[in-house]
Amino acid sequence: MHTTTPRRRATVRTWIGLSLLLIPALLVSMDLSVLFVAAPAIARDLAPSATQWLWMMDVYGFVLAGLLVTMGSLGDRLGRRRLLLGGALAFGAASVLLAMAPTAELFLAGRALLGVGAATLAPSTLSLIRAMFTDPVQRRTAVGFWTVAFTGGAVIGPIIGGALLEFFAWGAVFLINLPFMALLLLAAPFLLPESRNPAGAAFDLFGAATSLTAVLGLVYAAKRFVEYGADGTAALALVVGLVFLTAFVVRQRRAEHPLIDVSLFTRPAFTASVAGNTVVAFAVAGLGLLTFTFLQVVHGLSPLVAALYALPTILGTVLGAALAGCLADRIRPARLMGLGLLAGAAGFGLVGAGADSGILPFLAGYTVVTLGIGVVATLANTLVLATAPPERAGAAAGVSETSTELGAALGIATLGTIAASLYRSGVERGLPEAGGAALETVAGAAATATHLPEPQARNLLDTAFAAYTSGIATAALTGAAVLTAVAVLVLVALRRLPAGAEAPGTRSLGAERPRA
Repeated sequence: MHTTTPRRRATVRTWIGLSLLLIPALLVSMDLSVLFVAAPAIARDLAPSATQWLWMMDVYGFVLAGLLVTMGSLGDRLGRRRLLLGGALAFGAASVLLAMAPTAELFLAGRALLGVGAATLAPSTLSLIRAMFTDPVQRRTAVGFWTVAFTGGAVIGPIIGGALLEFFAWGAVFLINLPFMALLLLAAPFLLPESRNPAGAAFDLFGAATSLTAVLGLVYAAKRFVEYGADGTAALALVVGLVFLTAFVVRQRRAEHPLIDVSLFTRPAFTASVAGNTVVAFAVAGLGLLTFTFLQVVHGLSPLVAALYALPTILGTVLGAALAGCLADRIRPARLMGLGLLAGAAGFGLVGAGADSGILPFLAGYTVVTLGIGVVATLANTLVLATAPPERAGAAAGVSETSTELGAALGIATLGTIAASLYRSGVERGLPEAGGAALETVAGAAATATHLPEPQARNLLDTAFAAYTSGIATAALTGAAVLTAVAVLVLVALRRLPAGAEAPGTRSLGAERPRA
């Protein structure tokens, strides 16, 4: 028999509980970017090899992406609050290990453990919001706050890291997690309800293994492509990822208790929302990677000052989330999400046009990008949670956030590769004699210039900065084209969904009630 989850207005306690859930959402995202500003000090103290350094930077995102669906499904079965608390313990322990790590090997282990903790925290927060806020309007508002925290953490990370490094050793950028994890452990049992799948279905271990291998293969292929091009290793990783993704889908269609109901992807609202999340992450990660290099190397800003310059981009996300909450009852999701994507595309166009005009025009375009992102991410996450059955909220949240990780990898690979390729061709054309580090990256050119006489150094820097700026402009125009294409997809897929209504298919077997 089909029943619906009762709709109850959120209480003051519920809203306080939401503020508690924003903490792990912020920290999980923040720890993806905080390492950027601490990287030189860590490399100097731990002296990792080139291979170790690559994995020290990447393993957190790899583990996080690979375990999101598994941990989300595990929370559905064991209890989402229980998994949240376990994740807080793992995240705190990993933070201590990272801060105190005397060797590169222990630091690498700490980053992997941090990824495990993050993979339990991220889907738990979003699925608990699904259980706590049954009123669609209030849920949309709550998801908007979550969107601001999760997307804003990537920008706040370098700001907090830069401020801490002004006064403390690099370990402080990880120890800052501890008081927040302690607060979560102490307050969550009193403020957050427990919720789980009432059926108590068995856990699909084979499905978890295939999903982990598939996501790791696809993410590694994207990262390998951006660093080394389409070599054999990238191709092999892509094939492995696709093979295991196929095995995962087949398993989920046949399993009695699947990790995720793949039939959800036959629902246009779910598929379009996941695509929206993917392209949002594509834009944030791809443009963010290029932006901080542009501000620090081309314009000579320190990491902290560059992060402060980027603060308006957070305001853009906040405004976008607020607009999504205010307009969702008046404008159809297809039009509102489509307008958000087109706003992001317009922002990319402004970035492309303003890249050679200075910092302010560039950041103005970037802020318009985040405005559109705030609209799209809020609507996308709301529709994902509304479309999935309540008892599968954790798995659905895991799918949504896995798409975010894949989108981020694709954004870095695509936009980063375009910018890097045009940079190299620009330097080769302007300075045929240039080579080595100066030909690889604009940071390498800046480092090389410090060892050259003034006229040669100035010539190298002018050529390198112009080539990098041209690369950013072309990458931004590519981003605009991608967002425009997905806007068309969203307009078609969501065209029948009315304004202010939850997505079709929110009814599920067995109404799930939060447990005190």
